[in-house]
Amino acid sequence: MLFHISGDTAIYQWVAMLGVLASLILLNEFSRRTKFGGILMFFVLPLILTVYFIAIYVSARMGAEWALHNQTYLYMNGWFHYAKLYASLTGCIGFMMIKYKWGIGKQRWFRAFPFAIVAINILIAVASDFESAINGWYKWWLSSEGVWLYGGWHNVFNGLAGLINIFCMTGWWAVYSSKDEKDMIWPDMIWVYILIYDVWNFAYTYNCLPTHTWFCGVALLLSPTIPALLWNKGGWIQNRANTLCIWCMFAQVFPLFQETLADGTKAFPWVTLPALYADGTLNGIVAGGSANANPTMMTIVSGLALMVNLIAIIYIIRTCIKTKKNPYKGEVFTEFKYYKRMLLLVQLLTRV
Repeated sequence: MLFHISGDTAIYQWVAMLGVLASLILLNEFSRRTKFGGILMFFVLPLILTVYFIAIYVSARMGAEWALHNQTYLYMNGWFHYAKLYASLTGCIGFMMIKYKWGIGKQRWFRAFPFAIVAINILIAVASDFESAINGWYKWWLSSEGVWLYGGWHNVFNGLAGLINIFCMTGWWAVYSSKDEKDMIWPDMIWVYILIYDVWNFAYTYNCLPTHTWFCGVALLLSPTIPALLWNKGGWIQNRANTLCIWCMFAQVFPLFQETLADGTKAFPWVTLPALYADGTLNGIVAGGSANANPTMMTIVSGLALMVNLIAIIYIIRTCIKTKKNPYKGEVFTEFKYYKRMLLLVQLLTRV
């Protein structure tokens, strides 16, 4: 069992998660299909929120009660969430520059931008995994945001999986703009990469964002994957950046939507805890202890993430030795049906 979902709250948990999933898919479609939607979601809204975040911290320093009791200030004050928000936002803007051919988005050297920004996002999560292992090796530790975390080999396994995952991104320079300018396309990022990334990222959220993972590890990961498999083949990485940024903005402003506080308090009945919290509560948890901890599923999921990423990188290496290709300058998965079908469906025009 990955999560504690049972009893009277189960219906709320499922409805909330599916509601988040549907909302992210719809907002992604809105933001990717028109320039207006993209500009509104990734220029106007982030600018407003940035001013809001600065106002919170300036006001808190001045002792303003509204800021000191603001849920963003209390529960989303760690480095990770701000780094993830603005790194994903950078990706969204860069991808729009490529698909609309804005400025340097038309330049050949900028084709490697998607790889660079995805790698940065992965490294942020890898650093967080190793941080948890260092701060709480098989013992509870309380993050600056008031979340009880439990470190161990699962963090090491998944941190290594994340590093390998970076090098499973192939065809860095083979980036396209779709003919209708709705998508930035990375054809070599087929279902193989989507699978190993999703397993790794789910393990990351399960390890390091345990009180959020029902939403950011299930709904958030499914929201770009479903379109990529059904109607938006080739656009997964753009969809991933869009949905991640949208979710990060929402979660930064309304963290209590998904949060279980350090004392076990929940603001909403749909808040869901993973199996790490053995009895489904935070009872008995103290810093430096291991009471009420069950890291078994974290170890299994993280081990799976490491295994699938190892399989993928071995396949890439073997294929490139056989074909004498550079996996990063060239494309590796061109013989896969997904790749071939993707090129037909998106009606690619020219490489940017």
